[in-house]
Amino acid sequence: MNKLFLVATPIGNLQDISFRAVETLKTVSIIACEDTRKTGQLLKNFDIPNKRLISYYEENEITRILEIVQLIKLGNDVALISNAGTPTISDPGYKLVRECIKQGIVVESIPGPSALLTALISSGLPTDKFMYLGFLPEKQGKKRALLESLKTIQQFNNLTIIVYESPYRLQKTLVQIFEVFGDIDIVIAREMTKVFEETRREKVSQAITHFAKVNPKGEFTILWKPEF
Repeated sequence: MNKLFLVATPIGNLQDISFRAVETLKTVSIIACEDTRKTGQLLKNFDIPNKRLISYYEENEITRILEIVQLIKLGNDVALISNAGTPTISDPGYKLVRECIKQGIVVESIPGPSALLTALISSGLPTDKFMYLGFLPEKQGKKRALLESLKTIQQFNNLTIIVYESPYRLQKTLVQIFEVFGDIDIVIAREMTKVFEETRREKVSQAITHFAKVNPKGEFTILWKPEF
């Protein structure tokens, strides 16, 4: 039986794609992707011949799962990719993986770039135990409740916490981290592997002051591990 391939793509610098990822994208029949235009440009950059592209995102995920499973059963290898990074990490895809496993379809992961791991290993924070939470809740009350629960978890498990945040909610998130954890040391990674890559290591109060003056741009990864 044919396979579902989970193929990691660059989060910024195109040279970060693996040889295996390129070869896999060349050999599969179909590529399921978030944005067919962005994927078309990616394929062009690596001289990968035109492929059948299927849009796969949160709003159409349920209907696409059945379609992709059927295509695999009909003899097609299918690759799932996100716009950037490792598929299914803060992106839809795990439901497709789960259904393929249920149907007896082999799922093969082609590892590669990941924003959370890229930020973690260069943060200077402990890497032996960490908790990744994706994007925090948009509603301030739910975000506050989650941060309060994290404080208890960290006290007993000594974890490094990793979250993603958009530039539009960054400042409010930093303020809530300050209110819950105090003026802790924090690491903020922005636009990793891209031209304007930046990693800030400072007190959360300093980050709040900085982004009150400088308009946040790009995608952010926030990491912290308070000492109790």
